[in-house]
Amino acid sequence: MGKSSKDKRDAYYRLAKEQGWRARSAFKLLQLDEEFDLFANVTRVVDLCAAPGSWSQVLSRVLIKGEKFGRAAWEDREAKFRQQMLNVFSPGVTATQEVARADSDELKPRKDVKIVAIDLQPISPLPGIITLRADITHPATVPLLLKALDPDYEPSKKNQQAAQPVDLVISDGAPDVTGLHDLDIYVQSQLLFAALNLALCVLKPGGKFVAKIFRGKNVDVLYAQLKIFFEHVYVAKPRSSRASSVEAFIVCLNFQPPKGFSASLEEPLGVGHRLSNMMTERSSMLPIVAPTLLQSQQSGAWDVAPVFTRVEDQDGIAEVEVEDVSVPEGNHTRWIAPFIACGDLSAFDSDASYKLPPGHVSLDPVQPPTAPPYKRALEMRKAKGGAYGKTTTK
Repeated sequence: MGKSSKDKRDAYYRLAKEQGWRARSAFKLLQLDEEFDLFANVTRVVDLCAAPGSWSQVLSRVLIKGEKFGRAAWEDREAKFRQQMLNVFSPGVTATQEVARADSDELKPRKDVKIVAIDLQPISPLPGIITLRADITHPATVPLLLKALDPDYEPSKKNQQAAQPVDLVISDGAPDVTGLHDLDIYVQSQLLFAALNLALCVLKPGGKFVAKIFRGKNVDVLYAQLKIFFEHVYVAKPRSSRASSVEAFIVCLNFQPPKGFSASLEEPLGVGHRLSNMMTERSSMLPIVAPTLLQSQQSGAWDVAPVFTRVEDQDGIAEVEVEDVSVPEGNHTRWIAPFIACGDLSAFDSDASYKLPPGHVSLDPVQPPTAPPYKRALEMRKAKGGAYGKTTTK
């Protein structure tokens, strides 16, 4: 959390410090949960790119401590209000309502909760959270994660699949932006690709995957690719995410891996470096068929007909493919990703600068960064005597 004047007037920045969150991004996960009910029947979670730990903090307070936020907390308050009104108008059922009120106030933590947080930067400890300092783009991270999820995991096994898969994988990671949108979107897509590959190694069928993306012109391609593995895919924009930012979140529900699929970071999405060889080998297997000329019934002109090729594998299963299909200009097939705005319109606007109340006292961050990227720059500036260098006397 910064200390600029814009941050001081950011409502979510102030609310995060008042409510004890490590960063304002905690509200993004809470608003996504309100819309998609991400925490329903969830006990095992992996948080990628977790530093400084605001999303892991949400998981710790919701799953381990049993606290309720957002819509669930509002429903509890409404239930308590109805109980109070019934207590006023129906004195005969006071005892029953007192029991119900006590049950609603009691925290209900979930059993057998396991949360693993991974990041290159060190993360300050959180109750019940296993933190790993690792690179999610490196293949060696998968055995570390599987060992953290299951202490009995044997790293010598070639199959990098979790014996006890997880219910939810979340990633709030993003590269340091350069201002060149095309470059930033590309680097973010590679980070998302690494997070997806790691998620495929640990997700159970029916699991959920949430990750940050930078919206660009190829979001429809990303949507089509994720539809291979998940039944429902949405692009969501929480209310706490600034509208001036290109960030959004891809929400994938009901994980359904294709038959025979095996994920590994050494071979991303089951193919890896063998993709070019597979395409060359497949092309060499296709028979050479001369194009067929067909006369159009309407214009009488001769057009090139589609070429149908038939390929049989070793099991005798034939696949028929259509090649050289000409698509008329202006008729392009696109996958349109559903876009959902999360959060109530009555909530604070993340782009607005609200007036500070009289006598406002700025609170310190709940958990300052343990190793911020600008730490070395501050040390070098301090060694030189400040921003303007050491003063000299004549």
